[in-house]
Amino acid sequence: MSWNPALDPHCPTGDAVDSIETVIVPRARDLGGFEVRRALPAPRRRMVGPFIFFDQMGPAEFVTGQGIDVRPHPHIGLATVTYLYKGRLHHRDSLGTDQWITPGAVNWMIAGNGVTHSERTDGEARRQPLEMFGIQTWVALPEELEDSPAAFEHVGAADLPFLEAEGKEVRLILGDAYGERSPVSATSEMFYADAVLGPGAAIPLPDNHEDRGVHVVEGSVTVAGQTFEAGQMMVFRPGDKLSLAAGEQGARLMLLGGATLNGPRHIWWNFVASSKDRIDAAKEAWRAGDWTHGRFRLPPGDDQEFTPLPER
Repeated sequence: MSWNPALDPHCPTGDAVDSIETVIVPRARDLGGFEVRRALPAPRRRMVGPFIFFDQMGPAEFVTGQGIDVRPHPHIGLATVTYLYKGRLHHRDSLGTDQWITPGAVNWMIAGNGVTHSERTDGEARRQPLEMFGIQTWVALPEELEDSPAAFEHVGAADLPFLEAEGKEVRLILGDAYGERSPVSATSEMFYADAVLGPGAAIPLPDNHEDRGVHVVEGSVTVAGQTFEAGQMMVFRPGDKLSLAAGEQGARLMLLGGATLNGPRHIWWNFVASSKDRIDAAKEAWRAGDWTHGRFRLPPGDDQEFTPLPER
């Protein structure tokens, strides 16, 4: 598919510095030889559009016999999307889903009123060295979907819109941008895209969304007269026509944003909600541990352990 000819990659940048609302430097955490960098929520910016959580996993290398073990844990009020650049990850959830995620594909889980899932590198994935690199994101749900049943979708890389031209490649993961729409069932107005830019290549930001952000995964980009390196996230003012140009080594970016929700969201542990009462109810349900009759179930095939509720 060719690049949308209506979009000018050299569109004017307007008043340079004023176009950038916030720059976020993610906080790094070492999870036992596996680094995670969290960009959202940040002190100066809790959300970008409906995106309320943004973690870069790795890059990391595991030797034979080692890997990731995220035990079964609960979610409410959000949708999760796992997107990998390298490696593979085994997802199981309380809906009965048993799905591996591989580079370029999408695992999209809508928690709604409650879901439990685990993510591991197990089986064959541990019988050889494994590289792991990717992004995990949460999208806060509109109020009318907070009590909806949980759901899961897997969409392969070949089924996502892919645009290529003029030294850039873009895979649209969620929502709509550049005249294309992802087949994944979006829960609100949003866009989320993986963009790879060759040296000096330029890409315009979608201008049909209220909130827009860019996370630099690799390389560097220049926008509004400033250069940003890997590991930084920029959030831009609504409406400005902006173009980002890759540095001498090229760049890989995650583009994200969309419409803001109708009010703030509370976030505690793995729960997101429009009210604290919803979170308190989910805490009690998980603490009760009634996996047969309660609000939460454990994933079939991975029900021998779970992550306990934090005592805080």
